[in-house]
Amino acid sequence: MDELINILPKELVSFVLTTLFSLLIGLSQLKFQLKHDEEKGGITSFGTDRTFTFIGILGYILYILEPKSMMLFIGGGLALIILLGLNYVTKAWKHDEFGMTTIAIALITYCLAPVIITQPLWFSLTIVVLVLMLTEMKPTFKRFANKMRNDELIILAKFLAISGVILPILPNNILIEGTKLTPYSIWLATVVVSGISYASYLLKRYVFKSSGVFISGLIGGLYSSTATISLLAKDAKTAPEAKLSNYAGAMVIAKSMMFLKFMILIYIFSREIFILIYPYLIFLTLASVLISWLVYRKSLNNDVKASEEEHDDNDYKNPLEFKVALIFAALFVFFTIITTYTIRYVGSSGLTVLSLLSGLSDITPFVLNLLQNVAEIPRQIVVIAVLLAMLSNTIVSMFYIYIFSGRRVDLQKKVLWGFSTIILLTGIAAGATYLFS
Repeated sequence: MDELINILPKELVSFVLTTLFSLLIGLSQLKFQLKHDEEKGGITSFGTDRTFTFIGILGYILYILEPKSMMLFIGGGLALIILLGLNYVTKAWKHDEFGMTTIAIALITYCLAPVIITQPLWFSLTIVVLVLMLTEMKPTFKRFANKMRNDELIILAKFLAISGVILPILPNNILIEGTKLTPYSIWLATVVVSGISYASYLLKRYVFKSSGVFISGLIGGLYSSTATISLLAKDAKTAPEAKLSNYAGAMVIAKSMMFLKFMILIYIFSREIFILIYPYLIFLTLASVLISWLVYRKSLNNDVKASEEEHDDNDYKNPLEFKVALIFAALFVFFTIITTYTIRYVGSSGLTVLSLLSGLSDITPFVLNLLQNVAEIPRQIVVIAVLLAMLSNTIVSMFYIYIFSGRRVDLQKKVLWGFSTIILLTGIAAGATYLFS
C-alpha cells in the first residue's frame, strides 16, 4: 500500500483521499438525514452525500492554490460559514430545530484537505472514523444519557480533578524524616486505587446494572472485596434457600478479585516484587475462581427464575467520595509510619505481625506502602508480608459473613469450605516463599 502511494503523484493521492473521505462522511449524513426527514415530514438539511463531497473538494482546491498564506482557504471557509449560518437561521425559524451537528461536520469536511496533505495518514483516518462513529452513535448517546444519574458527571469531574489537577501540583518533598512519605506519593496511591475502583463502579453501574449476585461479586471484588462480601452477606440473610449457593459462590469470586486487583497494583508500583509474586497471585486467583465455580454450580440445578436472579446492588456507591479519599490517605500515612518504625526497631518479625494485623482493615494502604519502600526491605519479606496480609483479610472477611448473614447454616458451611481452602493455599504460598528465599 505504501509503495503504491509513493509511486503515484502526491497531489493525486491527497485529492483522491479527500474526495473519498468527504463522500464517506456525506453518505453517513445522507443515511441520518433520510431517517430524520422522514420522521419530521419534510427536508430540513442543507445537503448530504454530494454536498459534503463538493465541500471537501472545494477545500482541497482553495488550499493547494495558496498553501502558504491560506488566504483563499480562509476566505472559502468564511463564505461556507455564512451559508451554513443562513441555513441554520432558516431551519430554526421554519422548523424550530437548533442542532448544529451537521454544520460542524461540514466544517470538518472542509478542513480535511490541509489535514490530509500536511499530517500522517493515520491522523486523517482517525478524524473520519470518529466522525462516522459519532454520527451513528447518536441514539446510543441518548440511551446512555437517560441512564446517567444526576451526579454522574460530577463523579467523573472528581476523578479528573484528583488525577489530572491535584496530583501534578503536589510537591515530592519528604514529610517525615526517615520515611519516603511525600504528598505526591500519598496522592499517587490514592489516584491509582481510585482509578481501579472507578472502573469497577462503571462496570457495575452501566454494563452489569441488573446482574446476578455472582457477577456483583465478580465486579465488586475489584472495588473492595471486603465491602462486597459484607453486602452480599447482608442480602443472603433474607435470600431464599435455593439461592444460598449462588451467594456463597459470589463471595468467593469477590475474594478471588482481591488477588487480581493486587497483582495489577503491584505491577504498577514495583516490577521487582511483581516478578517474584505474580506466580502465586495467578495461582490463587485461578484456584479461587475454581472454588467459587464449584460452590456456585450447585445453584444451577435449582429452579430459580431469571427474574429472581437479578440483583440491583443499590449499596454499590460511588468510590470517589472525598471522605473516602481522605480515609485512604490517612491509612496510607498511618501504615507508612508504623511500617518504618516497626522495621527500624523490631525487624522482619515485627513486619510479619503487622501484616496479619493489617487484615483487620483495608490492606491496600499497607501493601502500597510496602511497595514504595522496597529498597529498605528484603524483597522476599515484602512478598511474604503481602501474602500474609491477604491471608489475614480473608479470615476477617469470613467472620464478616458469619456476623452479617445470620443463621444461614448452609451458606456458612459453603463459605467455610471455600474460604478455608483459600486461606490454606495462601498460607502455603507464603510458606513456600519463606522456605525458598
